[in-house]
Amino acid sequence: MFEYAVRKLAFGVLVVFAVTVILFAVMQLMPGDPIRLIANPRMTPEKMEQLRHQWGLDQPVYVQYFFWLARFLHGDFGTSIVTGQPVSFLIATRLPYTLALAGLALLLEYALAVPLGLIAAVKQNSALDRGIVFVSTILWSVPTFWLGILLMLLLAVKIPVFPISGYSGPLSIVLPALTLTLPALAGTLRLTRSEVLEAVREPYVLTAYAKGLPSRAVLIRHVLRNALIPVTMMFFLSLPWLLGGSVVVESIFSWPGMGRLLWKSIGVQDLPVVQGIVVIIAVLTVISNVAGDIVAGLLDPRIRLEIEGGER
Repeated sequence: MFEYAVRKLAFGVLVVFAVTVILFAVMQLMPGDPIRLIANPRMTPEKMEQLRHQWGLDQPVYVQYFFWLARFLHGDFGTSIVTGQPVSFLIATRLPYTLALAGLALLLEYALAVPLGLIAAVKQNSALDRGIVFVSTILWSVPTFWLGILLMLLLAVKIPVFPISGYSGPLSIVLPALTLTLPALAGTLRLTRSEVLEAVREPYVLTAYAKGLPSRAVLIRHVLRNALIPVTMMFFLSLPWLLGGSVVVESIFSWPGMGRLLWKSIGVQDLPVVQGIVVIIAVLTVISNVAGDIVAGLLDPRIRLEIEGGER
C-alpha cells in the first residue's frame, strides 16, 4: 500500500509539472499586455520597457518558465505585478477563507446528501423518493451564479438574515456555502441512493434478513458499511471541484478568498498570482486523489488486495 501511495504521488508531481507548462503556454496566448494594464497614461514607452525588463517579460517564454520553476522549487512564487507583494503572502492570506468555505460546503453536502439518499433508497419508488430525486435534479440544473444571486435576494435583501457580501463575521459564510453545497448535493445523493439499492440486493444482505435480524441493524451494519465506500471516496475527490467552483461564488459574494483573487488577477493579467493559485489548486487536487485512493484501499479489502497483488 505504501509503494502504491508513493507511485501515485510521483505521478501527481508529473501532473503538476504538466499543469505549469500548459498554464505558461496559455497565459502567453492571452491578448493584452500586463504592463499596459497597470501603467498610468503618462508613463513613457521607455519606462514601460524598463518595467517589462524588470519583470522578465521581455525574455523568451521558456526562459521565463525555467526562472519561475527554479524559484517555485525554492518556495518562491514570485511577486505580484499589480501590488508588488509576494505571491506567497497573497495566497496565504486568502487560502484560509477558501478552505473554510469549501470545507463547510463539503460537510453540509454530505451531511444532507447521505441521509436523504438513504431515505430515498429505503422508500424506493414512493412519493418521498420521487420528491427527493426531483428536487435534487432541479438543484443540479441551477447555474451557480443564478442560485447565489437568488439566495442573496431572498435571505439578505428581502429577509435580512445574513450579510449580503464580504466577510463581517461567521454568518457571512452561510450564503456562499449554501450556493456551493446545493448544486453539488444532487450528485452525492444519487450516488448514495444507487449504492444502497445495489447493496440491498447482495446475497449477504438477504442472508441477514433471512436470519431474522432487525431491518435497522441490517441497514447500518451491512448495507451502509459497503454502500458508503464509493461515497467516502467521492468525499476526497469533491474538494478540488469545490475549490474550482468557489471562483464564481467568491466573486458573487465578494468573499475574500483565493478564488476571488484568481478572478481579479486574470482580469489584470497578473501572471505570477494566476500561476501560483493554479499550482496550489493542482497540488490540492493531487493530494485529494491520492487520499481518496488510499482510503478506498483501507475501506474495501478487495481494492487493497488488488493493489497489493499489483505491487507484487
